[in-house]
Amino acid sequence: MKGLIIDEPWISLILSGQKTWELRSRNIRVRGPIALIRKGSGAVIGTANLTGTLPTLAQSNLRSNFAKHRVPISEIGKDFKWSTAWVLVDPRQLFEAVPYQHPTGAVIWVNLAPAVGASVERAKWTSGSQTHSPPASPG
Repeated sequence: MKGLIIDEPWISLILSGQKTWELRSRNIRVRGPIALIRKGSGAVIGTANLTGTLPTLAQSNLRSNFAKHRVPISEIGKDFKWSTAWVLVDPRQLFEAVPYQHPTGAVIWVNLAPAVGASVERAKWTSGSQTHSPPASPG
């Protein structure tokens, strides 16, 4: 599982469902479930599904889509370098944060150890003494 490092207030806005575009300076090929890491915390606090990217958006497009990214319009000027939207759906805050070992130099992505990924999956469905069932598989 890959973990995306995101600073506040952006990660909280994503987890609350108020932000569906994470603006970055370049396109990526990563797709599927990812862990969300609060910058500087050393812990995974949520998950989301990265469904695609919208590269090189014009300033006018960024301004008209404030509700999707929440970056103040006043900050979107000619020198604004975060013109690629990484589209996130199905955000889920973990019931309990999962610590991980942060590798030196990791700024955007962390490749989480398999045991951490398994703990993240368990934390999505367990809260203290309560256990919640994962959604039924379609079909």
